[in-house]
Amino acid sequence: MPVPEFILELRKHVGHAELWLPGVTAVVRRDDELLLVRRSDNGQWSPVTGIVDPGEDPGVTARREALEETGVRVTVDRLVSISAGERVTHANGDLAVYLDLTFACTYVSGEAHVADDESTEVGWFPLDGLPPMKDALHERIAAALSGEVATRFRA
Repeated sequence: MPVPEFILELRKHVGHAELWLPGVTAVVRRDDELLLVRRSDNGQWSPVTGIVDPGEDPGVTARREALEETGVRVTVDRLVSISAGERVTHANGDLAVYLDLTFACTYVSGEAHVADDESTEVGWFPLDGLPPMKDALHERIAAALSGEVATRFRA
């Protein structure tokens, strides 16, 4: 998966040391379907995710990542959850913890397809037929589909 340039610059100074990074999850809905990607780094299905660039609004990140990864244009409707993830050890030994901002998004246009090297498959899945995913991803999807007005926080 491509590593953002600003992280490559940081890694020159901190090596594999743990970084605290802002990330987004875009839960994209089209009627009764969700847009999912099969990640190229671990082969698992997931909503669209990505790292927020310095100075970039997280909502803009969600919209950008959906387009870059799947070729789909979306509206970013609302922030649905904020959570800190578990420590991740990447294949190259880099350590990171991601602060995830999950957004409920709505499909606008575009044919879903693999649009970069971050995924091996892209597809629409019925809400009652989602593939296996990590519990944390199911929690993010549930928050996006809940219709709740308030953002969910872990206590």
